[in-house]
Amino acid sequence: MTMNQPGTDLQRQVANAIHAHWGLFLFEGIMLVILGVAAIILPEVATLAFTLVIGWVFLVSGGIGLVTTFWMRNAPGFWWALISAVIGIAAGIVLIRWPINGTVSLTLVLIAFFIVEGIATIMYATEHRTQLTGRWGWMLASGIVDLILAGIIFAGLPGTATWALGLLVGINMLFGGTAMIGMALAAKNPA
Repeated sequence: MTMNQPGTDLQRQVANAIHAHWGLFLFEGIMLVILGVAAIILPEVATLAFTLVIGWVFLVSGGIGLVTTFWMRNAPGFWWALISAVIGIAAGIVLIRWPINGTVSLTLVLIAFFIVEGIATIMYATEHRTQLTGRWGWMLASGIVDLILAGIIFAGLPGTATWALGLLVGINMLFGGTAMIGMALAAKNPA
């Protein structure tokens, strides 16, 4: 028995799981491409929609956090949980009430997201370059594009925040969807 066997078994299980669900990966990729193209065509609308969605996410999560904090008020950390919930609610209200003003803040968050996602995607691609699919280059390209997008967003601040957010999210979705389609098609008929 070799020491690589547990890793090989895990790799085989992951490859089998991806092969078994390649259709779901393909569907997700197609949907990402469609949404990405829509965001690229209408970047101002996509920016506003993105800001409002994030605002509602903060508002709902803050509200749920507030309810659960008071429900478990005897648990340790009550005041910290209460502060966190109130900040979530406040952030949600600000983004929903003044979405255009919130785009600059969200643009900064998006820069951080693209950097983290780009690095994670590149690491994912390099770990899978010898297994699963022969299309690891698609994932590598997607990660590199994420890092480039982060630089473009940062260079355009603050003037481009009203349209850049929607445009760059659309580009990211387009490349991510294309990468997902490539991986799904490669997983359909594994070597």
